[in-house]
Amino acid sequence: MTGFGQAEGTVGTSRVLVEVRTVNHRFFSPSIKLPGAYGRWEAEVREAMRVKVSRGHVTLTARSERLATQAMAIDEARFAAIVAQLRGLHDRHGLTGGVDLATVLRMPDVMAAPREEEDTGVVGDLLAIVDRALEALGHARTDEGQRLAAVLQERLDLVSGALQRIAQRAPARVVAQRDRLRASVRELTDGLAVDEDRLAQEIAILADRMDVSEELDRFRSHVVAFQAVLAESGGEPVGKRLGFLLQEMLREANTTGSKAADAAILHDVVGVKEELERIREQVENLE
Repeated sequence: MTGFGQAEGTVGTSRVLVEVRTVNHRFFSPSIKLPGAYGRWEAEVREAMRVKVSRGHVTLTARSERLATQAMAIDEARFAAIVAQLRGLHDRHGLTGGVDLATVLRMPDVMAAPREEEDTGVVGDLLAIVDRALEALGHARTDEGQRLAAVLQERLDLVSGALQRIAQRAPARVVAQRDRLRASVRELTDGLAVDEDRLAQEIAILADRMDVSEELDRFRSHVVAFQAVLAESGGEPVGKRLGFLLQEMLREANTTGSKAADAAILHDVVGVKEELERIREQVENLE
């Protein structure tokens, strides 16, 4: 599933912006880009991503910027040493004028930024920002999931309609096959007496082989289960469960097609399998 989330906060002496993007992928595939100072925390960041995202190609990018530093400082010891040295030169060489402040301040190492090591903070600071970015990503993916669920429901409605047509056609198909069998027997026997009990037995066997009621009942139960999973609001991953139910639906569709022996039913079975394939393409990317 696709989505985007971002968050920012302070880590040590830096302001950090974290962006997370996801695109469709059957499995969890993370890509992490951290500033060098935070590279040692990549494993913790990866685990935080894995907890929040179970499926998709996830790209996390973090950028940092140092906060404003302190004002320039005057090294008073260095300042006093330079003043003493300049006065000594002034007296020894009989120079005119005095030692002014601007001259001293322009001397090397008198003014400098305070020397301090960069504070990279602790891993908890970075993970807090990552969690907020992942939470924003989750909201975006939830919205997309709701739209996708509506699309899948439309596909399921088409499948249910085809199942209803198959169920309505199935009894008439058995009667047609029975009449065809009787006509074939009469033609082959050319008016001779026929063992009606044996013929009835063969017709019963044929009807049993062509019966798809059990397949249709199981198929409908899988559709109901699929819809129930789509309607869940607990936020748990559902992609794998939906994939399993689709496999079971396809199994029943194949069995129904193998028993069909009827052009109308075969047409609907082919349509069902096409819709199941379209649903499968979406479910592979659904978390």
